Amino acid sequence: MSTDEDLRYAQIPMRSIGPVRLLGEVEGEIRVPLATLETPLWPSVNRGARVSVLSGGVQTTVMDDRMTRSVVFEGPDAQTTRDVWNRLRGRRDELEGVVRSTSRYARLVDMHVQWVGNLFYIRFEMETGDAAGHNMVTAAADQLMNWIVREYPRLSYVSVSGNYCTDKKVSAVNGILGRGKYVIAEAVIPEKICRRHLKTPPDRLVDLNTRKNLLGGILAGGVRAANAHFANMLLALYLATGQDAANIVEGSQGITHAERRGDDLYFSVTLPNIIVGTVGSGKDLPFVRENLEQLGCLEERAPGANARRLAAVAAAAVWCGELSLLAAQTRPGELMQTHMKMERA
Repeated sequence: MSTDEDLRYAQIPMRSIGPVRLLGEVEGEIRVPLATLETPLWPSVNRGARVSVLSGGVQTTVMDDRMTRSVVFEGPDAQTTRDVWNRLRGRRDELEGVVRSTSRYARLVDMHVQWVGNLFYIRFEMETGDAAGHNMVTAAADQLMNWIVREYPRLSYVSVSGNYCTDKKVSAVNGILGRGKYVIAEAVIPEKICRRHLKTPPDRLVDLNTRKNLLGGILAGGVRAANAHFANMLLALYLATGQDAANIVEGSQGITHAERRGDDLYFSVTLPNIIVGTVGSGKDLPFVRENLEQLGCLEERAPGANARRLAAVAAAAVWCGELSLLAAQTRPGELMQTHMKMERA
């Protein structure tokens, strides 16, 4: 059995890059802390950050915000579970009341259902304020299950988590229905900035994105994923800001899009599953609080606003790193030379 004497801390190198210039829901120039053992990540993301400033800024838009937990019931047959679902949809206010009784921040947003024979899966989707929300939605799901079994005794409990959530696993459902913050970061990069600072013309970036991220992703059998390395930037920011790092599994399922706009380059990253919070486990560590304060994520705002701000910063950091890596990969040898220089110095 582990004790406090067993507690130790892993030290991971951390630097702040940027500033990154953000537009839209978050405005201004922000230095972004990244904790990583992959040291070439810092100058690579920093190059993208420089392009963000020179191009006028990266616009971030939070399209949706919800945390999910799916539960599983067993009924005597499929018809019974279908009838219960039809009744539950008409009792939305009562279900919302159960959720609100578990937390002053939890709010029921939506519900979805799937069946397997006599098994009945309900995916509850909730707002969770500035918390990432894993525990909040699980606590609410516990009480919802108790209420449903009392109201419909022909159902029986199977599990408070039925994998239809989907938590820290690759799936299609999270991208389709949403889990966490659904964020898009986008900008138009003038051709001269593209050539001077990324060392490549817009056409090459557009072609590489199609051939590598889109077509290569199809050949690999990727699930709602067409990107070069979203996971690198997300993990580095998650570690620096006290997040549950395992959430990069679903967080890295996103799409990079590039196209010509006249002579210029339109470049965007779409991340449907950024799961971050500014309160909760890990957020009281001194370095975490310092980083969250640096990002402006500890201000007095409406519930959820700080977490959405952090998600927007995460998307902007992904934009910077994704742009820089793709630019490097248009030039033979550049990627490997950088790694050899920095990681074997």
